[in-house]
Amino acid sequence: MRSILLCSAALATSACATAGASDTSEAPRLFDPNPYASTYAAYPGVPTVITGATVFDGNGGRIDNGAVWIEDGIVRGVGSVDDILVTGEMKVIDGTGMYVTPGIIDVHSHLGNYPSPGVSSHSDGNEAVDPNTAYVWTEHSVWPQDPGFSRALANGGVTALQVLPGSANLFGGRSVTLKNVPGRTVMEMKFPGAPYGLKMACGENPKRVYGDKGGPGTRMGNIANTRSAWIAARAYDAKWDKYEAEGGDRPDRDLALDTLRGVLDGDIRIHNHCYRADEMAIMLTMAEEFGYSVASFQHAVESYKITDLLREAGTCSAMWADWYGFKMEAYDGIPQNVAYVHDAGACAIVHSDDPDGIQRLNQEAAKALAAGRRMGIEISEAEAWQWLSANPARSLGIFEQTGSLEPGKMADVVLWNGNPFSVYTRPAKVWVDGALLYDAEDPARRPVSDFELGQPGMGDVK
Repeated sequence: MRSILLCSAALATSACATAGASDTSEAPRLFDPNPYASTYAAYPGVPTVITGATVFDGNGGRIDNGAVWIEDGIVRGVGSVDDILVTGEMKVIDGTGMYVTPGIIDVHSHLGNYPSPGVSSHSDGNEAVDPNTAYVWTEHSVWPQDPGFSRALANGGVTALQVLPGSANLFGGRSVTLKNVPGRTVMEMKFPGAPYGLKMACGENPKRVYGDKGGPGTRMGNIANTRSAWIAARAYDAKWDKYEAEGGDRPDRDLALDTLRGVLDGDIRIHNHCYRADEMAIMLTMAEEFGYSVASFQHAVESYKITDLLREAGTCSAMWADWYGFKMEAYDGIPQNVAYVHDAGACAIVHSDDPDGIQRLNQEAAKALAAGRRMGIEISEAEAWQWLSANPARSLGIFEQTGSLEPGKMADVVLWNGNPFSVYTRPAKVWVDGALLYDAEDPARRPVSDFELGQPGMGDVK
C-alpha cells in the first residue's frame, strides 16, 4: 500500500514530504487524496440505559429482558437487566415489550443525489457522458436538505447509509458513507474514517445508455472497456509508486485513475451493480486478474446461483427482498435469494435503492426471512438482523466502529415499539453516537430539513 503524506490547508504553502524525510525540498511533491475530509462531530447525548427490552445485538445474538447502556457516544454495556448497574446519573428508559437493535445501515441509497422533490434540477446521480466517470465523487452532488434523510431516520431507524452514483456507467464514480444526521454540508455528515467506495456497473444499464453513443453496446464491450481501464490504472499506479519511492519527474494527475489506483492499493472498496450470476462471476475473475477485491454486488438478484463463489471471495450481496422481473436481467430473481445466500455462509445484505424502501428495510428483511422459512431455511430473527447492520457495516469497512451493539462501538441504536419484523412496528427512539435524534413522543425531536421549513404540509415527520 502506498504512503501519502496528507497536506492540510494550513500547510498549503509548505512543501509536503514523505514521513521521515529530512530534506523536504528533495522529497516528492504529493497531493492530499482526501481534500473533502469529514468534519462530522457527534451531537451531544446523555448517559442512558434501556432496560427490560428484547435485544438483537447485530451479530446474531438475542437477549431477552435485556439492557443497553450508552454513554459518551458509545455503547458501554449490553446484557441482561441484572448485568448493568444503573446509577442516579443515568436516564432510564423502560423498554418492556419493546426491542433494541443496532441502527440500520443502508448500503445502497441515492438520498441527496436524487433527492425529494424528484425534479430534473435535482437529478444529480449519473454523470452519463462517458462509460468511465471514475473521476466524479457523489458527495459533490449530495444535498443535505433532502427530506429523505429525516424520513429514513424517523420511519426506518437508519443511522448510516452509503450514497452511490447511479448505474449508467461502467465506472460511475466514488460513493460516500454518511452518518444520518442533520448537516449544513455533506462533510458534516461524512462517516469519519469510512473508506470511499467505487460504483461499478455491468449488464443492461451501460449497454442501454451508451449503445447509441458509440458504445459499449454489448456485454463483451462492457468487459473490454472495463479491462482497458484497469490496464491503464495499473500503469498509472506503477508510475506513482516509482515517483513516491524515487522522486524525479512528477506524473500528471488523472482524477479517474486516482480513484482506480485507490482500489488497487486497497483504499477504495468496489460496489458493483450486477444482476446476473454469470456476470458477477466474470467480475470476480476480473478482480483476480487485476489484483483487487469486490466488496459487494448491488441488487445481485441471482446471487443464490453462485453462493460458493461469493463465500470464497468474501463478497457481500446487497439484495432486495422480492423485486424481480422489471427488466430481463432481473427475470430470475426469487424471494428466497437473501436466505439462500445467508444459509450458504456468504454475506447477505438487505438494501433499498429507493427513498420509500429505506423507510421500511426492517419489513423488507422480514419478507426475506419469511420466504426462506417457507423453503425450510430456519434463520432466527436475531440472525436476520445481521442483514441490516453488521453485514452492511462489513461491506463498507466500518464494522470496527458500528453495526453491532458491543462495548466501545458507536452508540447507533434504535428502540422499536414492538418486534421490528412486524409491519405494525416503527421506531420509538433513535440514537446516533449516543445522541437522541428522534423520539416519537417528543415532536421537538423529529428532525425537519431546512427545505421543509415553511413548506405547507411538510413540517411534521409522518
